[in-house]
Amino acid sequence: MKLHHLRNATLVIETETDVILVDPMLGKRKTIPPFTIFRYKPHRNPLVALPKNTRDILSRVTICLITHLHTDHIDKAGEVFLRRKSIPVICSAKDENALSARGLNILQTLNYWEPQEFLGGKIIGIPAIHGYGFIAKLMGNVMGFYIELPNEKSIYISSDTIFTEHVQKVLVEFKPEIAVVACGTARLDIGQPLLMRMNDILKFVALAPKYILANHLEALNHCPTKRAELRLALEQNDLLNKVSIPEDGEIVSY
Repeated sequence: MKLHHLRNATLVIETETDVILVDPMLGKRKTIPPFTIFRYKPHRNPLVALPKNTRDILSRVTICLITHLHTDHIDKAGEVFLRRKSIPVICSAKDENALSARGLNILQTLNYWEPQEFLGGKIIGIPAIHGYGFIAKLMGNVMGFYIELPNEKSIYISSDTIFTEHVQKVLVEFKPEIAVVACGTARLDIGQPLLMRMNDILKFVALAPKYILANHLEALNHCPTKRAELRLALEQNDLLNKVSIPEDGEIVSY
């Protein structure tokens, strides 16, 4: 299995038979307004361009997973790509109507914790809580995915979430061989962080059975955590050997 990290949470999972796109934010640099104006500098998003190998990777995509509807996970350019290529989409049942209204080809919808067949294996929608405290309600529903495919390592895409009992259950009971975790510690101008604080990232990594890929870093103006900061914290807690922190455009093979 190869994981192509494009930018932020946009990821491509390449297996022997399929190329799975996750959360396509494919727009050019500075095409989305700032997510915070006062807490951090109000730069337009995304802060960085897509890597040069993006076009080649996207040309091979066969199916798409969408965790939620925020523009840093599916933007206008992502929608256009999915429509033009008629890429089949899998999403939460709660997002089906909204994505269908945008003209996307919804192949399959998921409810939390209900296994379904997926590419010859199975997929389970996992609850994700997008923030600490009241801010999570404002952020709406989010779904992570646990996937098992024939002859491939199992993978857990935790999506935009804090550390919860749901996250712990997947790591401890399902034992995914690869776990993807959003590490940018995003914050709006009000409320607590929208993603795991560093202590919860460390807890996630410690509980994960094998490999971790860290993403959602250095692409949005409301995500202050830097790759170097994350790397240092992991190193100080003897956890760095489990974690890949890819640069945009980097391919990680498992």
